[in-house]
Amino acid sequence: MQILHEDNGQKGSFYIELENERVAEMTYVWAGPNRFIIDHTEVLEVLKGQDAGKQLLEAVVAFARANGHKITPLCPFAKAMFDKTPAYADVLW
Repeated sequence: MQILHEDNGQKGSFYIELENERVAEMTYVWAGPNRFIIDHTEVLEVLKGQDAGKQLLEAVVAFARANGHKITPLCPFAKAMFDKTPAYADVLW
């Protein structure tokens, strides 16, 4: 699965497309120059069981690490994954 990323300076998303349709997405809003809030995750049925949400979160964390950003996970899925994954603590805000 290829994970795509878009950001307009105020908000952004990491997403997966199949046949030009978004079938998974993790969205965020900027909360300062080096901090953003994950506010929503959605994975359509076509990708259920394929760890698409986890792959999106891994891409978000890699982006944060590469750019020196911190993350506040408000989305229930992202929060649960942060709680279960101590390796993400370096980007948690």
